Amino acid sequence: MESLPNPSVPQNLLVDSSSNHLLNHRSALSSSSVKASASNGDLKLQAARKAGSDGIVRCKIVRGDAGYVLEDVPHLTDYIPDLPTYPNPLQDNPAYSVVKQYFVNLDDTVAQKIVVHKNSPRGTHFRRAGPRQRVYFESDDVRACIVTCGGLCPGLNTVIREIVCGLSDMYGVTKILGIEGGYKGFYARNTIPLTPKSVNDIHKRGGTILGTSRGGHDTTKIVDSIQDRGINQVYIIGGDGTQKGASVIFEEIQRRGLKVVISGIPKTIDNDIAVIDKSFGFDTAVEEAQRAINAAHVEAESIENGIGVVKLMGRYSGFIAMYATLASRDVDCCLVPESPFYLEGKGGLFEFIEKRLKENGHMVIVVAEGAGQALIAESMRSMDHKDASGNKLLSDVGLWLSQNIKDHFAGKKMGMNLKYIDPTYMIRAVPSNASDNVYCTLLAHSAIHGAMAGYTGFTVGPVNGRHAYIPFHRITEKQKKVVITDRMWARLLSSTNQPSFLSNKDVEEAGNEEEPPTQLRDGDDKMVDDQVTDPERDSSVCNGYL
Repeated sequence: MESLPNPSVPQNLLVDSSSNHLLNHRSALSSSSVKASASNGDLKLQAARKAGSDGIVRCKIVRGDAGYVLEDVPHLTDYIPDLPTYPNPLQDNPAYSVVKQYFVNLDDTVAQKIVVHKNSPRGTHFRRAGPRQRVYFESDDVRACIVTCGGLCPGLNTVIREIVCGLSDMYGVTKILGIEGGYKGFYARNTIPLTPKSVNDIHKRGGTILGTSRGGHDTTKIVDSIQDRGINQVYIIGGDGTQKGASVIFEEIQRRGLKVVISGIPKTIDNDIAVIDKSFGFDTAVEEAQRAINAAHVEAESIENGIGVVKLMGRYSGFIAMYATLASRDVDCCLVPESPFYLEGKGGLFEFIEKRLKENGHMVIVVAEGAGQALIAESMRSMDHKDASGNKLLSDVGLWLSQNIKDHFAGKKMGMNLKYIDPTYMIRAVPSNASDNVYCTLLAHSAIHGAMAGYTGFTVGPVNGRHAYIPFHRITEKQKKVVITDRMWARLLSSTNQPSFLSNKDVEEAGNEEEPPTQLRDGDDKMVDDQVTDPERDSSVCNGYL
């Protein structure tokens, strides 16, 4: 057993404790940062650690030459100094004895952007996920818990299984609890013991064996329960709302000075979590959506002027609809929240439907649940209402669209037969497919390695194919959306031959809104990066207000 310096920045980088105070983001990076030579003797790194007036460390930045920026995650040693460390049990695990360089180098980071120009700055990076040589928990002292929150998603049981089996098989942890019923289960005292044997086959089932709920977040009661039960590792599986709750729990844990790790595993079937490549369950959802699209196509082509309308998930982001359309090749029109459309007039949806029916005699329309809400806002009073998770209640665009199509053709000589299919809850409830099962394993293991290494206040996910630890605020500050000025959307338009429904002005506005942040060099040592130095993020993120 020994004490090590804070590993949340590279070992060759020493951080001045004087930087632990609330500062403007830019000034902290320049005036309160310290420099140290890296192993090659040339690279100069700068580090800044931000703490609010309440002493809570929320934003950690490491800077280096050529515009290198590391957005680091918190570590237990940020607020509990001189913690002892222990050898990682994996070094004695026969299953990993054949792996070369299994342990991750403390300096390893993952670039957020990999497409650059020769003179581009290196840009934003995140700490690479994986096992470290030294850990901050002895196996016998770990008391872990797992909670699932929000809506159902394929793969939830797989993540639960792999956390339990990973903790047991890799680190010898035996005390693992399942919190039933979401966040409220913490203070309702609903728990079940989890063992590798009890979770062995749960990945073959849909849903979550722990149960789930929306809302129910009471920070004080939750942290009181964690403290009373002696829990020191908390694995929270849920979407952006759940991860915001996890961030608040982490802040309260830090405020109380508890040696408790808060680790998030992002879950959203819509694939709208920012920064990460994709969320688990998405591949399964796209695959399962094919069944509904195939059924709609069979119905439509089997009758004169048949129209099949399929509504898929996608409250704010249309990724499932887009990828399911591309995978099917039977879809004639795909409508997503990011791309506005209109019904009447030249270039409208009705004109396209009539054209396609005359050409092919049938058509299939895929619509994401969040599409067209502006068109039906006046007829839906619940537009301003929200569910327990804070999500806006949406009107059923599938029913609305189907009825409007029927009404349009009612006064025309051209007959029409429409079939409407809504497979939403069937898709959510299925077990994950092979691809998602493997992905869930990687997510669970990455979360475990991070927790054992003492990292906290983070969520885990792949960034450009490499798993990384990402600060909570980076995945909760905005949602990932389909970029309708991107080549993937162009591929869809080419596949369906549908109109874009956009004017030149709409395209220009969409391009301005969705243009990726730019990174420009300004002088030798300074980089202007609006992902890191945006004034709004300086005040809202680094000072802890979400």
